[in-house]
Amino acid sequence: MENKTREVWVFIEQRNGKPADVSLELLSKGRKLADTLNGVLKSVVLGHNVKNIAEETSKYGADSVLLIDHPELEKYRPLPYSRMMNKLVNEHKPRIVLFGATVIGRGLAPRVASNTVSGLTADCTDLQISDVTYLKKEYQELLLQIRPAFGGNIIATIITPDNPVQMATVREGVMELHELDAPNPVKIEEIPYIPDTTDDLVKIIEQYREESKVNLKGSPIIVAGGYGLGSKDNFKLIHDLAETIGGEVAGSRAAVDAGFVSPDRQIGQTGVTVRPKLIFSIGISGAIQHRAGMQDSNKIIAINPDPEAPIFEIAHYGIVGNAEDVIPNFIELFKHKLK
Repeated sequence: MENKTREVWVFIEQRNGKPADVSLELLSKGRKLADTLNGVLKSVVLGHNVKNIAEETSKYGADSVLLIDHPELEKYRPLPYSRMMNKLVNEHKPRIVLFGATVIGRGLAPRVASNTVSGLTADCTDLQISDVTYLKKEYQELLLQIRPAFGGNIIATIITPDNPVQMATVREGVMELHELDAPNPVKIEEIPYIPDTTDDLVKIIEQYREESKVNLKGSPIIVAGGYGLGSKDNFKLIHDLAETIGGEVAGSRAAVDAGFVSPDRQIGQTGVTVRPKLIFSIGISGAIQHRAGMQDSNKIIAINPDPEAPIFEIAHYGIVGNAEDVIPNFIELFKHKLK
């Protein structure tokens, strides 16, 4: 893999003057990757009146910023954004380019990877740097792009050894956000926007956005239920407990597949990664795919009738019993304590 640069880039997705959380999470991860490579971390900011966002990226580890600020870039459009990103990647040949696995990131990253003939893995849940032996050849400091595959039943580690630029889209919440205590001043390189006739082939007439009413990632208390609850009626116990203690309701993939809870409340490798102060894991066996999405919680209380359930391996407190028997006692106790 012929690439002498040691640059890690993070595309900063922004809307209404605010950077996306996933972009800041990727800067925190990108800082670690750049340090492993003894390289530099650059943020790439496209938009209008977004110099403040460019400056803010230093708080999360960016050494420098590539900034393209123009009224035509105020709202994301695939053609001008991909054209400008293609130009930057082709000119600079960074080692790694990271995007959030959002609607925008999933649309932009493939366009850039295709144009620049770069390796791309979608929906990663982890990224690492390692030397790799592949087909009897030695590759130095490759990006390991780690993601669930086959419906989350296996974890695949993907490499793109023959491509000088390695790209990945990464799910929101899987990388821990770290704001630096004493960030260095960031160097901003302003790049002129040069219009092209293709930019206006697609125009934005109107945009409608509905903010999600579910915020698992930001909730300090989560009550999660699994297929072990047996029915949607029994799953109401999860709602009752969550309401009593002021927590968010969540579920395992099996509970979502069974229709007990909506998909936007799914925790795990194919759902949301959470790090609450307290999580109740009720009727959830604790398969590796689910544990990956919640094992960094500060306190885990597991309730399961099977004393051998894997969830007890990571729980701080474990209760062997049926949810129908245990949860009403919890609710009654909390109601008295919270009076």
